[in-house]
Amino acid sequence: MTLTDLLAALTAGETITGGSAAHSVMLETSQQALRVTGELNTGYHEPQRVRELLGHLTGRPIDDSVTLFPPFTSDFGRNISLGKRVFINSGCRFQDQGGITIGDDCLIGHNAVIATLQHGIEPTRRSDLIPSPVIIGRNVWLGANVTVLPGVTIGDDAVVGAGSIVTRDVPARTIAVGSPARIVRTIPVDGDRDETDLVPGGQPPRP
Repeated sequence: MTLTDLLAALTAGETITGGSAAHSVMLETSQQALRVTGELNTGYHEPQRVRELLGHLTGRPIDDSVTLFPPFTSDFGRNISLGKRVFINSGCRFQDQGGITIGDDCLIGHNAVIATLQHGIEPTRRSDLIPSPVIIGRNVWLGANVTVLPGVTIGDDAVVGAGSIVTRDVPARTIAVGSPARIVRTIPVDGDRDETDLVPGGQPPRP
């Protein structure tokens, strides 16, 4: 079992059985991720060096327009895909084995958590890992302390208010808030309404 084999299995949504060869490769890859993020989160690094470390973590080129404020943690790293002009604020945690895709122009607020794995429910299968990807569309804004659970897709231009727990898909151009997050507004086309009228209280949610 190679990392390529493991990534193919994860992409196919296959359960990774605890103690299996695939599980062993996952653990080995996690150790590499811990090494890279350990360096990323130690001391100050110029923005270009931060992107270089992100490239080492993900195994993919990182566009020069991407900005990350450490600290940042990922317990796998090799299943993260970042678009252009993505901003990830400090304290974010990505559990990316199941796959995390973040589109262009996204804003990810402080301490956001994105999870893509579930465990088996049966006590005897609790060590099994069930991958389910998270897809975040273009120009999405996740507020501070948002948690996105496995299998969720967030549509283009959507906003998720601070502290929300996203358990199901969020349609494009909507605002979702709460635990579990629910849709409270549709975002109009630019110029149709003032943004301060989009959410209760007259203020948009903040990242």
